[in-house]
Amino acid sequence: MNILVTGANGQLGNEMRLIAKSSTDRFLFTDVIEQDGVKTTYLDVTDLDAIRKIVANNAIEVIVNCAAYTNVDAAESNVELAEKLNATAPENLAVAMKEADGLIVHISTDYVFGKEPYNTPCKESQQGTPTGVYGMTKLHGEQKIIASRCKHVIIRTAWLYSEFGKNFVKAMLNLTTTKPQLKVVFDQCGTPTYAYDLAEVIMVILSQYKSQTQNRSMFGVYHFSNEGVCSWYDFAKMIAEYAGNNDCEIQACHSNEFPSRVIRPAYSVLDKTKIKATFGIKIPYWTDSLKVCLERMNKFNELWNSKGI
Repeated sequence: MNILVTGANGQLGNEMRLIAKSSTDRFLFTDVIEQDGVKTTYLDVTDLDAIRKIVANNAIEVIVNCAAYTNVDAAESNVELAEKLNATAPENLAVAMKEADGLIVHISTDYVFGKEPYNTPCKESQQGTPTGVYGMTKLHGEQKIIASRCKHVIIRTAWLYSEFGKNFVKAMLNLTTTKPQLKVVFDQCGTPTYAYDLAEVIMVILSQYKSQTQNRSMFGVYHFSNEGVCSWYDFAKMIAEYAGNNDCEIQACHSNEFPSRVIRPAYSVLDKTKIKATFGIKIPYWTDSLKVCLERMNKFNELWNSKGI
């Protein structure tokens, strides 16, 4: 298959690059920014004509959309841009795939939930009740893809981290190394997601789509994160423990100690029953995947240092 990946220089896009190296399919990695050491084809996902052209010229059969406006706080001041990147762009990609009779795999977020109080894992059928612009525009993106009537797999995920880019794990590694004391909120609960695990699931979906293209039962909305539940405080404690950063005192605090324009979901654990049953996958526990990510970071750093860079 010919597969186009958008947002290829982000966390998930970079993990897709790693896994694609062992695939027999042809991947075209696109973004609007360059990245040293990797080939990237420029594509503005807000330009429908540009998407149509690249799809036609490369006989694209699947688009994996990893591109998004993900700055939750900044989105409150950049509503138009967030809507353009999180809703209009996915619609453009869906339209192009509808015209090509292809599939779009779109990454969404747990932030489509949050306004209504609940304490059980969110199912795909649960009504979206976002609390801010980011979540609202991501929900709009889902709705526009579905309305296009193209073949689609929408995956909502949460608390994404990886060896690449900026994320909570990297921030905590830095802070617990450099600060004697740190406060982290304990009243927001969810599940961390290692981007590599998500990329692997996407590859399973693509493989099954390739072998049974006309099976429409696989299309729809799914949830994916690692298994388990924790607070951001628990997450930070585990990061520090596994990294051996024991000199920093990590204290639990309430989220109102960190004023924000956005009310973040207090509980956004995702129910993964559907994706496990549909695609026959097993999902690693979040602490196990965190260990793997930190080990890979260490190996990367050792390799980097051995080259004297």
